[in-house]
Amino acid sequence: MKVKLFDESHELDLEKSINKFLSEKQIELIDIKYQVAINVCGEEQIYCFSAMIVYR
Repeated sequence: MKVKLFDESHELDLEKSINKFLSEKQIELIDIKYQVAINVCGEEQIYCFSAMIVYR
């Protein structure tokens, strides 16, 4: 079993990264874990969209 981690600042970038990985590899997908983190810095909100793919 293996894992692949993805981390992007925009959800559409995360989607593109995951779709690219899945289209380029012949894998048996086990699970996808998804997480969003938000940090406030002054008036700005900073988002972090991440995912972990578990596969064989």
